[in-house]
Amino acid sequence: MNKKYSIAYVLSIGLLLSSIWIGISFGSVNIPFSTLWDKTTDPVAYSILWKIRMPRVILAALIGASLAIAGAAFQGLLKNPLADPYTLGISSGASVGAVMTIFLGISIPVLGVFTLPVFSMAGAAFTMIIVLTFARLVDRSMKMETLILTGIIFSSFLGSCISLMVALTGEQLREIIGWLLGSVSMRGWPYVRMVLPFMVLGTAIIWLTRRELNAMIYGEERAQYLGVNVKRSKYMILAGGSILTGAAVAASGTIGFVGLVVPHMIRLLIGADHRHLLTLSFLNGASLLVICDLVSRTIISPIELPIGVITSFIGAPVFAYIFFKQRRKVVA
Repeated sequence: MNKKYSIAYVLSIGLLLSSIWIGISFGSVNIPFSTLWDKTTDPVAYSILWKIRMPRVILAALIGASLAIAGAAFQGLLKNPLADPYTLGISSGASVGAVMTIFLGISIPVLGVFTLPVFSMAGAAFTMIIVLTFARLVDRSMKMETLILTGIIFSSFLGSCISLMVALTGEQLREIIGWLLGSVSMRGWPYVRMVLPFMVLGTAIIWLTRRELNAMIYGEERAQYLGVNVKRSKYMILAGGSILTGAAVAASGTIGFVGLVVPHMIRLLIGADHRHLLTLSFLNGASLLVICDLVSRTIISPIELPIGVITSFIGAPVFAYIFFKQRRKVVA
């Protein structure tokens, strides 16, 4: 392996382990890392660590990793560094499912606390099917431009649906706004178990297309000449990214910029080889969201900020920088 990639992997793994250690050790109550395996010294701290803080940190890592690898795949597929997991409207569909659940007070006894995430994932899946069907009706070859424009159309429409429900809501307003801003607070191990299989499935699907993504950088026609089944690869990438995005939004609400910023920064540092870009985006996306979650719960403790606010504070300036750089390149 190239020395550049070896260093990148070592640093990324080191950053992830460090962020997890800091995430579980620091907060409103500082907990020694040794408490992780020794509950005799402080049973209360041990309980806080394993029942509250550990599942929160793990969930943040899973969601950050999911959004980052989905963002890397979408940027490669659409050949657009400003693309992210929310480009195709999948997150808007998930948000409509969740907001509708809160707005209508839907609660299915069999699902219990999972009613909201299940409806959210159903909204994401339904949106993906509609977007792909519409794009195929417009253009049977499903060119990238068609996919992006279709995603924008449905994102706008679904965003209007969310705004309508927010405008009509009463007592649930705070809950809806809190969910839309994103949070991993008080989710617990059940949410980790819920997200994990979807993350594994979505990541596996995208990982299988890493070579196809490299070929598609040079255009669809050239990729076909190289033996790539472009249409099948598109469906696989879109399905994998949608599964990851839907599960992440269902568990935590809308958390912006992770899927945009992380893959772009990794691409700037190590290049566009998706065999490494996908893995490094996965690792660093997890680290970023764990750190952002730590900041959200400590910066003005005991008040806790939505994690989406922190990621936006970080992501917006980076997004502006990327956009400025791209426009300067076009003008030059």
